[in-house]
Amino acid sequence: VQLQASGGGLVQAGGSLRLSCAASGRPSSSDTMGWFRQAPGKGREFVAGISWSGGSRYYGDSVKGRFAISRDNTKTTVYLQMNNLKPEDTAVYYCAAKRGPIFSSPGSYHYWGQGTQVTVSS
Repeated sequence: VQLQASGGGLVQAGGSLRLSCAASGRPSSSDTMGWFRQAPGKGREFVAGISWSGGSRYYGDSVKGRFAISRDNTKTTVYLQMNNLKPEDTAVYYCAAKRGPIFSSPGSYHYWGQGTQVTVSS
């Protein structure tokens, strides 16, 4: 499975962005998709995850109520709608895929995209 993330950019605090992650190759019907982020000097942080069906969604505490993860009907594209962005949301955002249930540990994900930069100015 190959993952291609896009949609990052520069936005003012309070603004919105929508990230996309396109999956190609041979996605499995058990593929969970997740978004992680990594700020300079920090570890990779779980942002959100969604099950293959879309019926299960989980969010990191720092983004609950502001971010929303979804996937399209073909199951090959996952989105991260980010609202009310804050300067502390500035990071490189990565999409990832794994078999089985949603986990917040980056080590449990088998496939990773290249990352897209999100910068939020104050």
